[in-house]
Amino acid sequence: MLAKVLSSALIGIDAILVDVEVDLAPGLPSFATVGLPDGAVKESKDRVKAALKNSGYDFPARRITANLAPADIKKEGAAFDLPISIGILAATGVLKGGRLRDYILLGELSLDGGLKAVRGALSIAVAAKRAGLAGIILPAENAPEAAVVEGIDIIGATSLSQVVEFLSGREGIDPCRIDLQELFSSGCDYGEDFSEVKGQEHAKRALEVAASGGHNILMIGPPGSGKTMLARRIPTILPRMSFEEAIETTKVFSISGLLENGRALMAVRPFRSPHHTISDVGLIGGGTTPKPGEVSLAHNGVLFLDELPEFKKNVLEVLRQPLEDGRVTISRSLLTLTYPSRMMLVAAMNPCPCGYLADPTHPCVCTPIGIHRYRSRISGPLLDRIDIHIEVPAVTYRDLSDRGEAESSLEIARRVGNSRRLQLERYRGTKIHCNAQMPPRFIKKYCELDTAGNRMLELVTDRLGFSARTYNRILKVARTIADLGGSEHILEEHIAEAIQYRSLDRRAP
Repeated sequence: MLAKVLSSALIGIDAILVDVEVDLAPGLPSFATVGLPDGAVKESKDRVKAALKNSGYDFPARRITANLAPADIKKEGAAFDLPISIGILAATGVLKGGRLRDYILLGELSLDGGLKAVRGALSIAVAAKRAGLAGIILPAENAPEAAVVEGIDIIGATSLSQVVEFLSGREGIDPCRIDLQELFSSGCDYGEDFSEVKGQEHAKRALEVAASGGHNILMIGPPGSGKTMLARRIPTILPRMSFEEAIETTKVFSISGLLENGRALMAVRPFRSPHHTISDVGLIGGGTTPKPGEVSLAHNGVLFLDELPEFKKNVLEVLRQPLEDGRVTISRSLLTLTYPSRMMLVAAMNPCPCGYLADPTHPCVCTPIGIHRYRSRISGPLLDRIDIHIEVPAVTYRDLSDRGEAESSLEIARRVGNSRRLQLERYRGTKIHCNAQMPPRFIKKYCELDTAGNRMLELVTDRLGFSARTYNRILKVARTIADLGGSEHILEEHIAEAIQYRSLDRRAP
């Protein structure tokens, strides 16, 4: 006999429908899974057999063939345990009814028939709604995550027998419901604030400009100057995530298996800070079984690279495509995956190997050759893609002992939000969200300079040897500074401030 059940497979951060076809034929008892399954899917036959027997069902002594269609897409993970089991029960006549084609089934089976959590529940729920299905049946642990998608029934089950009873109509399971408004309000506390940072007003201003325009930023300063402390507070001044951004970000964390237990939606912007020993695959994504890397986990948030020159050079160079395109494309022989990576890069480094170049209280022990070799670990093309370079000097005792209250993240975020609203209005109808994403034709349209500004930028570009990309970066940053000041036009002082934020890519005149 033949039975068909619906399931789903992940491709990138999205999901597609998979037909699980189970055929029982006469012959020697065997169990074959076809349709390009990986090792975990092939091993499902042992889990399925034990789960069926321990749940009180007979395992047929027949030649069993489970086909996962479409057959040209690789199937990964243990989420096919549940649909294969239900397919076997339907083929043997234990399970009857017309509800099998109304729901997507997914879940890993334990040997006693219990259901374990799987990856990608949110993406699969989106696919179910797009296909016009009644809903999905999945482990109860994944139900809150999938319930973010409204308009379909999310049936959370704890065991194989409970799923059988539900599909047979003998037991009802209430669909999972969540309050999206409460999720957003309860999950927006970062626990950190810019009011805790003493001094560093110039650096705070640069970070405000970077957050307003979505610009990448590099902080250069001695150890203990507060670079990491400043970086960790950048998400607190970024605009709150929209529902679409939260869905995208949650999808990435869900398929990576990194969504915290009990968290249905990522309501805060992610902050990722990988160690400098990370590999290029760990940063960009990929591997034998492709998974998103840190640049994708930081999508719609902040990627912080501390001690930037300590990262391997080949690792830093692979950053160039995601910084430019906002996505990562991973090609394999059987498929090509694209992961989103629209994030704000925040990097930090010491001015020299010992960290105390030009520090008034600590002598620098580095040689000029050593300093040059240290800084040359960061290539020119990568520096070109970082809009703002800012020096973060050591904090003085007067600043540390000051008992006054510094400006809070809420006040800075208010100005950043006003600037972002101007940009969204300016780029309405396009795929651009902030000034940092402007293509050349938009730079020409929205970054016109007056005579004084043109003269200043021409003089600096010729004398300091800025590249064409650096020239465009300066115009984008100047546009953001003008937006923060509420100015429709880019003035000379806006250009002057933007030029101050370029330091590492100058050549001597």
